[in-house]
Amino acid sequence: MVIGGSLEHVPVDEIELDRTNPRIRKFLEMYPDTPTAEQIYFALGVAGGDEGESSTSFEKLRNSILTNGGIIHPVILNRRTDGSLICIEGNTRVALYKNFIEEKVAGNWAKIYALVHDQMSDNQADAIRLQVHLVGTRAWDPYSKAKYLHQLRTQALLPFSQIVDFCGGRLKEVQESINAYTDMEKYYRPLVDDGNFETDRFSSFVELQKPGVKESIAKSGFTLTDFSSWVHERKLHPQQYVRQLQRILAHPKAREIFIKKDAKRAMEALDRPGLDKALVDANIEQLAQALSRAIYSLPWTEAERLRKDPGSDLAQNLGEAFTALSGLLNATGDSGGANG
Repeated sequence: MVIGGSLEHVPVDEIELDRTNPRIRKFLEMYPDTPTAEQIYFALGVAGGDEGESSTSFEKLRNSILTNGGIIHPVILNRRTDGSLICIEGNTRVALYKNFIEEKVAGNWAKIYALVHDQMSDNQADAIRLQVHLVGTRAWDPYSKAKYLHQLRTQALLPFSQIVDFCGGRLKEVQESINAYTDMEKYYRPLVDDGNFETDRFSSFVELQKPGVKESIAKSGFTLTDFSSWVHERKLHPQQYVRQLQRILAHPKAREIFIKKDAKRAMEALDRPGLDKALVDANIEQLAQALSRAIYSLPWTEAERLRKDPGSDLAQNLGEAFTALSGLLNATGDSGGANG
């Protein structure tokens, strides 16, 4: 548990930026030597500000600090045994202050408002990062989250139970995220150079972890390197089509079209059952009510069959409906029903 700490106005030039920050590490890896503060500042700008995931948000944060003459929320620092200060949370804001000083921007940027902890343990620092950036309001992008979770599991050797307790997530989601990161690094990264490594392709590798997807790829004579090539070539765009791979690869004509073109055209070749006219004429509210009733009254044997055969047409159609509903609810700002 992270408790205590003292609120202080700390000289900015005494604060060391966190070079291991998972959100920017992928950008810092291009520098063979220890990166400078300027290079970290650049990486933070590319990765996005503390309150977002894009360079646009970085600029918004910069302008907000200039307008207000300072930060609203304190950064979090750790005072190590030798007295040095490392930034645990708020690297972007500290880097902006340093940049303002360097560029002689009008204002008082010599000191920054900070919550300072003395000799914080690695576990305590990890707990802060997880709470702020995985479940808090200043979320990292999914790839950076997964990179950090992977680091905690494989390098810090934290048990899954502790990681889940830290970030408040679900064990299955944490495992999927770590496994997706592992697969992306092992199979996708070798296919592209650093300049073409698209972290926004990460969700395809999350979908790859869903039941039956890897098995269907192997059963059809393909490999995860093939899958990574499909992702890179955007044959699986949008990325929800990964969920349809089982149906596509099991259908000879659809599989042929997919390899030559993409998943969207392959789906057109799949035989789809005709819809009853009453269903076609029903509005979305009626359909939602009917689907809910059908699910609530689903016999246990049918639910067990779905669990055992995630590649069945029914399971795939339910997955497609779930994706469509999630997208609609997210677009309307009400994602609670879709995420449980």
